[in-house]
Amino acid sequence: MRSPDERRRSDRARTAILTATAEAVAELGYAKTSIEGIAARAGVGKQTIYRWWPSKGAVVLDALAVDQGDVEWPDTGDLAADLRLVLRATVAEFADETTSATLRALMIDMQQDAALSDQVHTRMLGPQLAATKRRLESAQRSGQVAPGIDLDVAVELVFGPIYHRWILRTHPFDEAYADALTELAIQALK
Repeated sequence: MRSPDERRRSDRARTAILTATAEAVAELGYAKTSIEGIAARAGVGKQTIYRWWPSKGAVVLDALAVDQGDVEWPDTGDLAADLRLVLRATVAEFADETTSATLRALMIDMQQDAALSDQVHTRMLGPQLAATKRRLESAQRSGQVAPGIDLDVAVELVFGPIYHRWILRTHPFDEAYADALTELAIQALK
């Protein structure tokens, strides 16, 4: 008699947990989502979740990052058009109430959990910033970005205003804002 394949069972449980987490956060919000609730939805014990994740924030991060593949910017050869496309998408994501509420709550947990903060940076923020820098390097090679510009600072210039508005909840997020930010960033990069 063959014994059950533990790896397949673990993969099924892990997938069920991540799915249950995403559903719970979407339905209840981050604050009302609990490890107990996730476990019940996934049909596993709490100890199974804690075996793989040290906190609610960690399992939520994994659930959010499931769909996040490799991050790459479009490179049409027109930096302004590519930047406008990415900033419009970024602004739309931050304007989405469910996504925004989850990210805000995750940011609060990050202040108390250095490991979670490192993971958010490594898995979510870092890849986006690295892709932005690669696109700016390409634009610099083609003469659309001035030589000698510190591209790490340029990346912050591109996304910093969005985070600022989002954190302070000032002014609405819309395409007009993304387009205005694009124009200012392009002027600064020349």
